[in-house]
Amino acid sequence: MRPGSDQEHTSDELGLHVGIDATLPLPELTARLNAACDQVEEPGRHTVLRLLLHPVPAHRRPWPARVDVRDVNRWERAVRRLEKLPAMIVSTAEGICGGPALDLLLASDFRIGDPGLLLMLPVNDGHFWPGMAVYRLAQQLGTARARQIVLWGDDLDARRAHEVGLIDQLSEDLTEAAHTAVVLMGRISDRELAVRRQLLLEAPATEFQDALGAHLAACDRELRRLAESGHDGRERS
Repeated sequence: MRPGSDQEHTSDELGLHVGIDATLPLPELTARLNAACDQVEEPGRHTVLRLLLHPVPAHRRPWPARVDVRDVNRWERAVRRLEKLPAMIVSTAEGICGGPALDLLLASDFRIGDPGLLLMLPVNDGHFWPGMAVYRLAQQLGTARARQIVLWGDDLDARRAHEVGLIDQLSEDLTEAAHTAVVLMGRISDRELAVRRQLLLEAPATEFQDALGAHLAACDRELRRLAESGHDGRERS
């Protein structure tokens, strides 16, 4: 799929496929991301969203370029909306992945990269961009490891990204790997997936007693679901 083509949003029986051209202006990227979320949120439409993160040129390092804080706010809210979708989010990335593509990668449930992948960190004049990528790195990797990445601002190659857990799978064939992931993960993608994702996201910053209520509520919903489906764990003669 060519970046910027009319086929950036396609769908099939496996889900919605969205191409992301990270070289587009931030307001346009925000609009496209919100449009994809609109489609996923329609009842009965898609249980899997696949993001195809197109590689960016090596020289396009500045992020987010010339915008104001309102544009940044709209973008961050769109990424947060993506992160709360009742659908499995599978991202594929190849070549250089940076700027908005890195934000979307960090918000995805399953991340596939090719062996030539390079995560280009958002560094301007030696300073790491203080957007929500910092928050997600600390949340997903822990403060100590995130500190090394943010303060030093070193790019991560595919091997290193896989080692630290920012990439779940490396594959020479992204299309086949994504197809397999979409087929397998589409079976568990629904509102309950979103609940579990939220519990994971909140866990690092939530005290046990504060988290207990949310987890018990989720357990109660799961018990009701199992009872309604006839899979409540009780032995049957």
